[in-house]
Formats: sequence, C-alpha cells, structure tokens
Amino acid sequence: MNDNIDYVEVTINQSVAVLIDGNNIERSIHSITKNQETMLNFDTLIPRLLDNRGLNRLIYFREGKNISSKLSDRLHQYYHGSVVPCHKSADIPLSIKATQLASKVDTIIILSGDADYVELVRHLKGEGVRIEIAAVEETTSSLLKEEADYFHAIGSKDWFTLNKGKKSPKKHYTKKKTKPRNQEK
Repeated sequence: MNDNIDYVEVTINQSVAVLIDGNNIERSIHSITKNQETMLNFDTLIPRLLDNRGLNRLIYFREGKNISSKLSDRLHQYYHGSVVPCHKSADIPLSIKATQLASKVDTIIILSGDADYVELVRHLKGEGVRIEIAAVEETTSSLLKEEADYFHAIGSKDWFTLNKGKKSPKKHYTKKKTKPRNQEK
C-alpha cells in the first residue's frame, strides 16, 4: 500500500431541495427545550445541511394560516424559499412536492422525524434520489433514520430562544475626543 497518495480536490455538484415539516420540527424542539419560544436558526442550520451543495428549493410547510410574515420574508430573502400553509398536516403537501421535485434534484433533505415519511423516503430512493433526514434525534423515528441515506441531528446549536417581553439593554456610546484639525503637534 502506498502511503504517499496525492489527494485530488473533488467538486460536489449536487442540487438539493430542503423540505421542512414546520409543525413537526417546532414540536420536537419545544419538547426538548420545554419552551414554546424556541425556534430553528436557519442561518446556521441550512449552510450546515447543504455542506457546499447547491440549494435548488427550500419550502417550509406549516399547518394553519397564521404563519409569521417575518419567517416567510426571511426564508425568501436569504434562501429564495417559500412558506406553504397546510390545511391540516404537512405530510401530504410535503410528500406531493417531494415527488414532483424528484426528477429535478439530486438530494432531498426532509426536516422531520415523523415515521409517516418512511414510505415517501422508500419511494424517492427508488426513483434514484438521495434522501437525507434532519431532525431532533430524541424525537425521530428510528425506522425513518434507517431508511434515509443520511441523518443530520438537529441540536441546540441549531436553535435559539426569543426573549419576549424583555427589553434589550440600551447601548451607551461614548464620544471619542478628537483634536480639532487646526491643532497639530
């Protein structure tokens, strides 16, 4: 065996769709943190999940009509993402969109630990799509993790807690003393 192997840099050219079951992920985070004000930090999570691969789509599915416009605006601004309100559960709309995207992407990352997605994962893998699951490990179906090509554990570094009701501390600025221009040493 030759220990003097030259490694060649490999460019990964994968197109990735990120499909988020918002209610599932939010419930998982809230059950771990015991705090309803804890939210995903997309600024750290999405780049980590993509790992230098190209983002084709980012879609956040959420039950109900009262979806934060701030969330929608932020996902659109930073990821050209969209928010899809669902009548009941996100399972069916997310599954339909995943099936529609299967021929357009190399990898689909599903943010959910719900065992209801096992058959979808099997179907998409049969279509030749790489399937990754990102979820809170403690609340994720072991069968779903086994079926996926890769599992990303979502942990405390991937969320933050809003401090509602607390005022942010006022910043005190001190003015720098400067010499007038006409007084040179």
